[in-house]
Amino acid sequence: MDSNLAENNPTPVFVDAFRGSFTSMMRWHQLDDFWELLSEQADDNWYIYAVGELPPEETVNKDKLLTFIKEIDILLRQEHDEDYCGIVYADDKTTPSFVKIFDPNNLGVSCGFSDNPPLPGWILCKLQPVELETALNPPGNRRRWWKRLFN
Repeated sequence: MDSNLAENNPTPVFVDAFRGSFTSMMRWHQLDDFWELLSEQADDNWYIYAVGELPPEETVNKDKLLTFIKEIDILLRQEHDEDYCGIVYADDKTTPSFVKIFDPNNLGVSCGFSDNPPLPGWILCKLQPVELETALNPPGNRRRWWKRLFN
């Protein structure tokens, strides 16, 4: 059985974690503090998942995680030209294991309520990721709709 599936539960553990409770780093100084904390806690047990790409099968080493944190911070500050951050969310601000980073160029409604919120651009997590677009919107739904419409 896939280690990412809970026994008697067909929903991947990763998807359950993705749908869990998250807190935003609303202000840039909060993001600075969060990156510092994450850098201090950095180890070789993190996956870096660029949503839309194939999910990684292996974790990155600490140096690659630190490089990613540095580079994503630069990108977010350059492309999210606001006096607030609000596009980085963590499952826990003090001992994070799952971080969602929304792409400043694809925000839609990333906070508040939406029937179809955008997916994050990147995810840092300690769980092995699954392909989110398929896991959240199984392609069979459209095929069943299409068949029902024309059969």
